[in-house]
Order: sequence, then C-alpha cells, then structure tokens
Amino acid sequence: MKSIVILSGGMDSTTLLCDMVSKGYEIKALSFNYGQKHKKELEYAKKTCTELKIEHKIIDLTNITSLLSNSSLINPDVKVPEGHYAAENMKSTVVPNRNMIMLAIAIGYAENEKYDNVAIANHAGDHTIYPDCRDEFIQALSLAGYLGTFNKIKLYAPYTNITKTDIAEIGVKLGIDYDRLTWSCYKGGEEPCGKCGTCVERNEALSGAPKRI
Repeated sequence: MKSIVILSGGMDSTTLLCDMVSKGYEIKALSFNYGQKHKKELEYAKKTCTELKIEHKIIDLTNITSLLSNSSLINPDVKVPEGHYAAENMKSTVVPNRNMIMLAIAIGYAENEKYDNVAIANHAGDHTIYPDCRDEFIQALSLAGYLGTFNKIKLYAPYTNITKTDIAEIGVKLGIDYDRLTWSCYKGGEEPCGKCGTCVERNEALSGAPKRI
C-alpha cells in the first residue's frame, strides 16, 4: 500500500507516520508552511523523515496566509490562548479550512504519484473545536477524493475516533522519542510553553499512556 502522509512534525502525525512504516506502507510525506507561529515543527518533520529515509516535501502556502489571518496561530496581533481545548477561547486556534486545503493538495499529489491514499492523524480530541477533524468531514472529503481522481484516492484516518492518549500509547510501544522528534507548542518559542492547548493535551496524553501499557 502506498500512502501520502500529512506530517506536521507534531505528536499525532509523527506517530501515524511511524505506525504506518512499522506496518510496511510505502510512504511519501507532505508538510505545509502556512505562516504558522510554530513553524519550527517543520524542522522536526524533516528530521523524522531523514532518519526514516522517507521522501519529504514542505509546501509553501504563505501566499495565502493573509486569507486565513483571523487565527491566533497565524496573526501576530492575536495571542495564542492558554488552557485546555475544552475552553471556548481555544476556537481562536482554528485556521479556516486548513485540513481541506492541505488534503486537496495531498490528494492531487497522490494521484500524480499513483499512490493509493492520503493519511491524516486527526483524532477524537480535535472534534470539539476543529470541524475539519471530525468523522463527517473526513468521510465527505474521502468521497470527494475518490470521485475526483482516476486512481480513486481515499483518505486514511485511523485515529479519527481514538484519543490522544491512545495515540501516545501507540507511540510509546513503537519507541518514538517524542522529545527529540516532535514539536507541539503553538507559540513556537525556544522551549514548549506548557500552557497552550496543544501543550496541555500533549502532556496529559504522555502522562496517561505509560500507565495503560
């Protein structure tokens, strides 16, 4: 099976990449620079692919950053909120239609390369505030990709209905060094802030996973 993997450089997509490698998938990885404050995550994506000897491309989408600028992940004048993803203020981290934009490009790439599918690591913890991470969206876009390509490209989203702790458990079993190979903090500083939504969720997942193994 041949798959284009959307790789942000964060915990979820890195786990999916390593998970699929362990299962024998033939993989090419795509990352995107859309003007995110935490673009240092792309350095981690590159490092992972270099070590795994996976072909990796970083797509420059910064020419559309101004069209998505209400998001706190992009706008320098809007602070990245702190707290848990369940909080209302976390909606400012939504980048409008980000997954559809990235997946549309990846589906085209998969069609061009005659690959079988496009893989994305959305999970159940994303559902509260990110509509383009929910199962309904994934199913709809998978159908669109299938209908819009000669090779019938579909989406592979195996983590859609599991938690980030479940993902961490998979990663721990695979032996992924999350500190060395992944970056999650939305603020993109020298060190993770430990307070933004993705830092909080990451720490909860990693602290919970070992107890379940």
